[in-house]
Amino acid sequence: MHAPLGVPHRQVACAELIEAIEECHARGMIPKFLGACNSHKLALNMCLRQERIDRTARNREASKVRTRKKEEAWARLDAERAEAQKA
Repeated sequence: MHAPLGVPHRQVACAELIEAIEECHARGMIPKFLGACNSHKLALNMCLRQERIDRTARNREASKVRTRKKEEAWARLDAERAEAQKA
């Protein structure tokens, strides 16, 4: 199952494949049921999968940066508390 295809700005990299499968489906039900669109569907699934993998990698890296900043902020706060207790 893939994301809804009616949002082209979300699947920019796969826009041509989305159009190809929509055109194939527009030809009618018989070719669609006989597998004429299967190659388009497979290509679209692979493109959407790669898009998801890339997005996941970007999110993971962004999460690492946020976690590092959070840990640095907590370390500074702990250091300030330690100094305040000494005084």
